[in-house]
Amino acid sequence: MSGSRKGAVYSTERFAGTLNAPHRSFLWSVGLDLSDIGKPLAGVVVAWSESGPCNFHTLNLIGYVKQGLRDSGCVGLAMPTIVVNDNISMGTAGMRYSLVSREVIADSVEAQIVAHAYDGFVAVGGCDKTQPGLMMAMARINRPSIYMYGGSAEPGFIGEKKFTIEDVHEYVGAYITGKVSEQELLQVELIAHPTYGACAGLFTANTMALLSEGLGLALLGSSSPTATSARRAIYAYETGKALGQLFENDIKPRDILKYETFRNAATLLMASGGSTNGILHLLALAYEAGVKFTLDDIDEVSRKTPYILNMRPAGEYVMMDLDRVGGAPLLLKKLLDAGLLEGSVLTVSGKTLAQSLREYRLPNVPHDYIVKDPSRPIKKTGGIRILRGSLAPEGAVVKTAATGVTRFEGAARVFDDEEPAFEAIRRGDVREGEVLVIRYVGPKGAPGMPEMLRVTAALSGAGLGESVAMVTDGRFSGATKGIMVGHVSPEAVAGGPIAFVEDGDRILIDTEAGRLDLLVPKEELERRKSVLRLKPPKATSGLLAKYASLVASASVGAVTLPRL
Repeated sequence: MSGSRKGAVYSTERFAGTLNAPHRSFLWSVGLDLSDIGKPLAGVVVAWSESGPCNFHTLNLIGYVKQGLRDSGCVGLAMPTIVVNDNISMGTAGMRYSLVSREVIADSVEAQIVAHAYDGFVAVGGCDKTQPGLMMAMARINRPSIYMYGGSAEPGFIGEKKFTIEDVHEYVGAYITGKVSEQELLQVELIAHPTYGACAGLFTANTMALLSEGLGLALLGSSSPTATSARRAIYAYETGKALGQLFENDIKPRDILKYETFRNAATLLMASGGSTNGILHLLALAYEAGVKFTLDDIDEVSRKTPYILNMRPAGEYVMMDLDRVGGAPLLLKKLLDAGLLEGSVLTVSGKTLAQSLREYRLPNVPHDYIVKDPSRPIKKTGGIRILRGSLAPEGAVVKTAATGVTRFEGAARVFDDEEPAFEAIRRGDVREGEVLVIRYVGPKGAPGMPEMLRVTAALSGAGLGESVAMVTDGRFSGATKGIMVGHVSPEAVAGGPIAFVEDGDRILIDTEAGRLDLLVPKEELERRKSVLRLKPPKATSGLLAKYASLVASASVGAVTLPRL
């Protein structure tokens, strides 16, 4: 029991040798035997929950992962981590826990992997925050590891018309303004998300799944098959097997996650028109990997990257449609061939991105209807823009892919939380040309920086999506459409300029110039600042209070920083 195979660094120290008999005794109780000691011990970390469809099925993938591990000479033991389902918590106090759960997931994985001397792990995620949380843990722990997405749901249909969960939110907006009946809303509600798996459009879950391939942390092609596809089992097996090679070659996440890798991922994000949450998560992942990667880098990438993917909510198609034409590898290959990616970066295949893409077999099918060539893009610049200005000195984000408006100036309507804004829309008390300002909902202020899909979808459903803008220090769902500016930094509770906005102030949003300005004289802003009394913390105990005491600005990914 003294020998070990390459890659069994931590488990050998914990379990080999006579003095480790008590530790080994517990392994025999869960089915291991003497022949397993000295083999790389791999965790299979699964974000699983029956609280919604996104991670409902992920436990079923464990057996395939473990078989792949066995066939590569490793021992696999499974463990769970938590899930906070964004859609079920949307528009409620529960949404305060969504972004918080990203940190809890990373922390829980660190605790389990390090405490139990795993040599590395496979991570299986699904819903929005499970994916960045798992990838952040990979970067932080820096032991051989690999990520796999559990897959998205299939879309629903009424006749030939395709539906996803965003339609249900928008139908609520249409219902409260009298545009559809309760029966029509019910019909859409019942068919919009017909299978298990994450949301079907290019919302946050599918955005992060694509980025897992762009970051080189997941096998090429693994993000796009639906959760119901038999190919999920194949990828689960191959992912387990690939971890064995990572052990053999001693490849760790920080060998993969370099500055150029993050630029590649940001390029994929901009080209796809994915969720603005992708920016928060890339910044947080870079922090965990020890890589200096900032909003300025992302802004530079956005200005150079064409938007080429026609997927919901900005376009027509869903992840299942992208899968049919080649998934993330098709996008990556087009971007690489256009000179927009750095192909020399390493991936979990053990090969460079360029090598992996050369060897990957793309289906020979028409695809221009969903994936454009970079020389003939949907838009010449990226699907997300970083804005700065007097209202957001540290930055803000807007999803330009989801609106045709590039410049908007209007009078502010100020709300200190999400619910009053929703009620104003429900009453019909929102007028064209206004800018709804929702503040004190940032990382510290809410706390937890909730998504505003309930409000943005209500605006779209009411027919105001392109005539009313929103500015918030909170964030948006990947399903959001319209002139919606989020992540305004500094946030209101930190004394950012958004705290000084008053009803009637003029606000300018210019996505081409990258500006977000409060058109109020500097002297007046100084006066307001001198008399302003910031609101007290909303949470004084429990998880949310702990989070609020540690969380940094959205401009650096809303990561939690230790107070040393």
